[in-house]
Amino acid sequence: MRVRSLVVLATLMLLPAVAGAASPEGWNLAGSEPSSYAMDRDSVEAYQGKSSGRLMSIRESKGFGTMMQCIDPADYAGKRIRFSGYVKARDVRSWAGLWMRVDGPGKSSGSLAFDNMQSRPIKGTRDWTRYDVVLDVAKEATGICFGILLDGEGKVWLSGVSFEAVSTTVPTTVASEPRAPANLDFDR
Repeated sequence: MRVRSLVVLATLMLLPAVAGAASPEGWNLAGSEPSSYAMDRDSVEAYQGKSSGRLMSIRESKGFGTMMQCIDPADYAGKRIRFSGYVKARDVRSWAGLWMRVDGPGKSSGSLAFDNMQSRPIKGTRDWTRYDVVLDVAKEATGICFGILLDGEGKVWLSGVSFEAVSTTVPTTVASEPRAPANLDFDR
């Protein structure tokens, strides 16, 4: 037991010092397996001198964790919204990405718009890079949720975040649905 305690202590000593290592105010930890993840405010890994939010795996996981928040859509109803931020990644084994979801009324309507960057994932180790998620907020929207997610093991930092209405000339990032069925006979 003493050897195990020494290993845990040595591991904790190797972790980078994080000033103010409390959860960032306004952000929540969630996901399919949130107990496998931790989040905190990190003033050591900063982007342009500004603190970041760090999301990291703390044990092996077959699910994902997210650092997120949800807001009332009233100020954004009928508008196109861009959620952007700078992300730094370390040893992301599966994938990570910014995400945003626009919720509709009632459970049956589900999400009205959604993008989690799964088609353009953040993987491996990367220095600070800007990413954007752009969605239309329907007038009947009942909520907007957004954040950064980490699937599997690794660490990601988020900083320089903005959330703003943009012109409809800015394209949405969600993949559009095909207009007609394709390859129904599987010949290609």
